[in-house]
Amino acid sequence: MSFLWSLFSFLIAISILVFVHEYGHFWAARKCGIKVERFSIGFGKVLWSKIDKKGTEFAVSIIPLGGYVKMLDERNQSVPTELKAQSFNNKTVLQRSFVIAAGPLANFIFAIFAYSIVYLIGIPSVKPVIEQIRPHSIAAKAGMQANVQILAVDGTPAPDWETINMLLATKLGESSVQLSVSPFGSSVEQYKVLDLTNWQFNPEKQSAFDSLGIEPVRTKVEMRVSNVAENSPAARAGILIGDQLFKEDGSSLEWMEFVKTVQEGKTIKLQVERAGEFFKILLQPELNAKKKYYVGISPTVQPIANEYQTEIKYDMLDSLLKGVEKTFQLSWLTIKVIGKLFTGDLSVNNLSGPISIAKGAGISSQIGLVYYLSFMALISVNLGIMNLFPLPVLDGGHLIFLLAEAVKGKPISESVQNVAYRIGATLLLMLTALALFNDFLRL
Repeated sequence: MSFLWSLFSFLIAISILVFVHEYGHFWAARKCGIKVERFSIGFGKVLWSKIDKKGTEFAVSIIPLGGYVKMLDERNQSVPTELKAQSFNNKTVLQRSFVIAAGPLANFIFAIFAYSIVYLIGIPSVKPVIEQIRPHSIAAKAGMQANVQILAVDGTPAPDWETINMLLATKLGESSVQLSVSPFGSSVEQYKVLDLTNWQFNPEKQSAFDSLGIEPVRTKVEMRVSNVAENSPAARAGILIGDQLFKEDGSSLEWMEFVKTVQEGKTIKLQVERAGEFFKILLQPELNAKKKYYVGISPTVQPIANEYQTEIKYDMLDSLLKGVEKTFQLSWLTIKVIGKLFTGDLSVNNLSGPISIAKGAGISSQIGLVYYLSFMALISVNLGIMNLFPLPVLDGGHLIFLLAEAVKGKPISESVQNVAYRIGATLLLMLTALALFNDFLRL
């Protein structure tokens, strides 16, 4: 059921974003007087189609991962004399560039619109307050302290941990970063410079701030049992609701550490405290219907105190301005992260493909509308930037050819373009295969 929901949420999201992108091309083509023969969501066999008054066929095709706008073009077909003026290839370089660039531009506009709605509705958040600093960490060496709220990263305002994480992730490979902080509840601003020379950060295993030794105020998970599933390994081992679980030697046990141990499938030795008495038990994880190890218990979750909870919400005008700001900020951060991939500061193993995107779509759609919209805005920004890559098969590659045409005064020869398209398609296929491979490793 979870897989089907993720798949459904992914298809809805990608269909909307593809429609937005292709509509950008379509709208610009119409504005420039270019005849559009087909506007398709999806590739392959047409499942449904309708022709409008201007002769454009609007279609939904069988393969939903993409779409296209087919314009009249003498390079691909014979065009009657009376329609030559409506052919794409007969328009000026500026007009053709506008049509090509309109697709990615539409993705950025959608992101602004989506973020504006998110900020208008309001998104629940947690103030970026530090609960503790791990000893001997980079943050500790910089003099960071607990009960301090982070205000900005290198001068960029950071209202929540998500923004802080993204901003810090772009600092990989740099020598230092400056955090603007203030004691929680105070307006006195201080500045702390963190030395990143020896910073080790793996985005797959931890957040950027966690890798620096910063532990935020967050929901607390206690190893006091709040629920025991019937006929589960925990029930058969005699664990009851209210039991406090410890390691075999009596030391404290963290929930995530416990989950990791369970997933190994090995027998777990625990010490249990019940009504002031201590005793030891053996807990043997078993495979569930999804072929994953489980024991059948839930911990006690302590909610975040009200003083740390907040809601990021603005009126209509400010939400629009914040949508523009967020989209611009996210676009720049994405470009910087891509740059880190090329410089080697960030491993290509961190690339994600459609499977990871589908999982993200499913999770965000289950949490709520604002989270799903935020997810779609994020993917829309990434689609816009990806399509501006200077690969010949992408919009960015077409723009490069048009720029060369403007400089030379004549189009690049078709033979050169064909070779470039083959190289671009090969590189894009390799990149997609790598992203899919990373996705399968994360399953």
